[in-house]
Amino acid sequence: MKSLFDKTELAGMRLKNRFIRSATYDGFADENGHMTEKVYEIYEDLAKGGVGTIITGLTFVSDLESVYPGQEGIYDDTFINEYQKLTEMVHRYDAKIIMQLVSNGSQASVAANSGKVVWGPSAVEDLAYKITPQEMTKEDIAFVQRAFADAADRAKKSGFDGIQMHVAHGYLLNRFLTPYYNRRTDEYGGNQENRSRMVLEIYEAIRDRVGPDYPVFIKINSEDFFEQGMTFSDCKYVCHRLAELGINGIEISGGNPASRPNEGFSRRVSTEQESYFKKYADEIAQETKIPVILVGGNRDVKGLTEVLNSTAIEYIALCRPFIRESDLVKRWSEDAAVPAKCISCSKCFTGAGTVCIFNAKIQSN
Repeated sequence: MKSLFDKTELAGMRLKNRFIRSATYDGFADENGHMTEKVYEIYEDLAKGGVGTIITGLTFVSDLESVYPGQEGIYDDTFINEYQKLTEMVHRYDAKIIMQLVSNGSQASVAANSGKVVWGPSAVEDLAYKITPQEMTKEDIAFVQRAFADAADRAKKSGFDGIQMHVAHGYLLNRFLTPYYNRRTDEYGGNQENRSRMVLEIYEAIRDRVGPDYPVFIKINSEDFFEQGMTFSDCKYVCHRLAELGINGIEISGGNPASRPNEGFSRRVSTEQESYFKKYADEIAQETKIPVILVGGNRDVKGLTEVLNSTAIEYIALCRPFIRESDLVKRWSEDAAVPAKCISCSKCFTGAGTVCIFNAKIQSN
């Protein structure tokens, strides 16, 4: 019988348990995306708290584009030394750390980044942010592909155990897969194969740079959950193609800020609605035979143990529960009967740093 606390091997990484901290916006980097003591503290708390594998907050690959305040970056070599400090710190706690790489697209804070570009596959206004991006030229596409490859190389030099491409939640690579936002008529738009081209070419550029043995993962939407959005068929097509190309692991999520109510990635969670992307993740795992990570509404050890033993899913990722309890894995290793304290209110995402409102209250008393 599989356990959440099994020691496993994933893409050559020896993992002390099946728990993964799913990437989230941290919001505490400096104005240029460099590390601060607060960011180091967040990751040390997670490592001390027992998480087997940590995926960083979404880390932008180019300083030309508009990003969020406090978002971490890796757009040039000046980041390598400070990230080496981070990876060495996490490794001291027998944990692994993976860097998530992203291009924000039209999901960004334009006012905070005067003069920065906002890219999109087409010039279609963002349904949630109300920002119209600049349609990317072929030169822009080639630049972003090189930026991802360069960033992956820097992550490898910094001691990260792997990288993850962010192809979910409405960011740029997700937009290429989404018919509503991708209205191109060239080889990067139109049918499923063309809309997938940007993601597949970036994977190949990364793989060419980091070599065949370095772990490369993807986080991808199961669906966008809005009209003319990316479908599960699109998701499966990309995952199957990446499996053929040698991807090491797939994290299945879904939705974006414009998704239908309570159908996106930050839903409210009840006992009946836990692990809400399970059916998608299981199907991908069974069809591709690639290790699949399940994120979304994971709150209870008993239920998650059942997921491991009744599906082909191998790893469990959590985000909001770790914002409230960075030591949740350690607590569960001592007493698995009590579910995560997170109530899924999503008030932790303030836009000025990600902090659980309950922890903030405790700190103010």
